[in-house]
Amino acid sequence: MARISGVILPDKKRTVIGLTYIYGIGQSQAKRIVTEANVSPDKRIQELSPEEENRLREVIKKMTTEGDLRRKVQQDIKRLKDIKSYRGTRHSKHLPCRGQRTKTNARTMRGKRVTMGSGRIKEQKK
Repeated sequence: MARISGVILPDKKRTVIGLTYIYGIGQSQAKRIVTEANVSPDKRIQELSPEEENRLREVIKKMTTEGDLRRKVQQDIKRLKDIKSYRGTRHSKHLPCRGQRTKTNARTMRGKRVTMGSGRIKEQKK
């Protein structure tokens, strides 16, 4: 059970896939880390020797990951809101801020769909 950057990596996964469990490391970044640390990408996490784990830790320590990266992203969004930029106001209103359409779609940001009727009050039954 390897623990890198405060994240417990799954034992059964390949090294390249296991590293993507760390926030801020995607697949291309994981491949680069593995080659830089001189570790076989096909090895499973449980098969890594302590020396190989330490080499991976040293390479990852140079990067901004996990808590630091989350904090930086939140600070960037807060700065956009404070200066009242277009993107900041879109973040505040919980709308997409990268130019996507909102008439349809945008369900993730806008929430669950609420259908509206015709606006007419239904006739009461006699």
